[in-house]
Amino acid sequence: MHPLQVELLTGRTRRHFLRDSALGLGSMALAMLDGESTLAGTTASPSAHPADPVADPFLPKPGHFAARAKNVIFLSMSGGPPHLDLLDYKPELVRRDGEDCPESLTKGKQFAFTSGTPKLLGTRQKFAQHGASGAWFSQALPNLAAIADELAIVNSVWTEQFNHGPAELLLYTGFPRAQGRASLGSWVTFGLGSENRDLPGYIVFVSGRSLPSAGKVAWGSGFLPSVYQGVQCRTGGDPVLYLSDPAGMDRALRRASLDALAELNQLEAERLGQPETITRIAQYEMAYRMQSVVPETMDISQEPAHVLADYGAQPGAPSFANNCLLARRLVERGVRFVQLFDWGWDFHGTNAVEEIETGLVKRCETMDRPVAALVRDLKQRGMLDETLVVWTGEFGRTPFREGRTKDGKFLGRDHHPFSNSMFMCGGGLKRGLTYGATDELGWAPVEKPVHPHDLQATILHLLGLDHTRLTYRFQGRDFRLTDVRGEVIRELLA
Repeated sequence: MHPLQVELLTGRTRRHFLRDSALGLGSMALAMLDGESTLAGTTASPSAHPADPVADPFLPKPGHFAARAKNVIFLSMSGGPPHLDLLDYKPELVRRDGEDCPESLTKGKQFAFTSGTPKLLGTRQKFAQHGASGAWFSQALPNLAAIADELAIVNSVWTEQFNHGPAELLLYTGFPRAQGRASLGSWVTFGLGSENRDLPGYIVFVSGRSLPSAGKVAWGSGFLPSVYQGVQCRTGGDPVLYLSDPAGMDRALRRASLDALAELNQLEAERLGQPETITRIAQYEMAYRMQSVVPETMDISQEPAHVLADYGAQPGAPSFANNCLLARRLVERGVRFVQLFDWGWDFHGTNAVEEIETGLVKRCETMDRPVAALVRDLKQRGMLDETLVVWTGEFGRTPFREGRTKDGKFLGRDHHPFSNSMFMCGGGLKRGLTYGATDELGWAPVEKPVHPHDLQATILHLLGLDHTRLTYRFQGRDFRLTDVRGEVIRELLA
């Protein structure tokens, strides 16, 4: 066989044969009748946007309607904060502390580490009402309590998932078990593009010395072009690993190398028609531009001393406080979606760090101050009206004591999917609002329940995107973030 024939055959697969054969031509004709375009079996829905995300994945795109927010800062408290000790005050639960949990509540339910008849557990934190709105806050959140009238608190969140990984996957990708789904930030940047061509549209920070339980899938692009996945940055050392030029390579040589790679990849794209090849070119170009922009962007030492003090940030020391300040600097520069994962909110009470009395207060000290500072900072700069801030964990904690600690000295709570609390503020939301309510024991919502798909639909709506129309065709069907459900929570909208 001629060497050229061998080369051509090695680049062909069964998918290419089917695509290019009569069957493939038939499917292409059928797609044309439906108003679709095809490219290696994956296409953007024509109802999404006219701009081609493959030809220019960073191009800003119009939404489906006028947006109320331009950017998102998503604060992910990995582990599930004990909402009954923070935002959802239940005096009846305090009164009945130590009683057997009603069997009617637990019968037929599955919990991570509790069986039998657990004991009800009232909060040990003092609660008080704050602001003109009269919102209830635990003493563990003094700084957030001080900005109560900026927040929209939701006390009726629920999910079907009681383990960390599946609950995070549902919250961040819309599906609890498949790891090939696209994350919320990826959907947003796919739908809207970026307003800064020198920085990724979706940037991620991790604090707490551990990845979230869902791993890097929580900010992955799934079946979307990989250019839309979150880029993880660090607050110590090089912000992005392997971004610096290797020893002996100057900028001119780097430019020449990338130009050569782009030509080779373009030839490969024309030969095989794989969209990921075009994506690779875009990623190389983005990395080149990032080399000159990222160091300045990530240098928080440029901030005034009073700003650093307000956040509790320390240049060069990785922390959640530093990440909050960096989030403001990034949205200020046009980054569309910034997500902060803070691990360490799994308060089972099996040790002194994970107990809901002093351990919780110490944990909140690292979060409460910088989050309140972030909201104040955005407002002072005139950015809060265009920036949506979201704070939540993947699920709540039980109104009863964790099963493994029934005779121990530490108090903790098990995973609880049936109720949870979160808050949002900023772009397009009402302020000083408490939405939804749980029963007197905090077991489940009795008013205005909110599912993760409802939250996702609402976030997309605030950004000018219809969650039912933002779709991507993959393996013969249209996928969307909210799967087959989800309603915009219109009572939260300003």
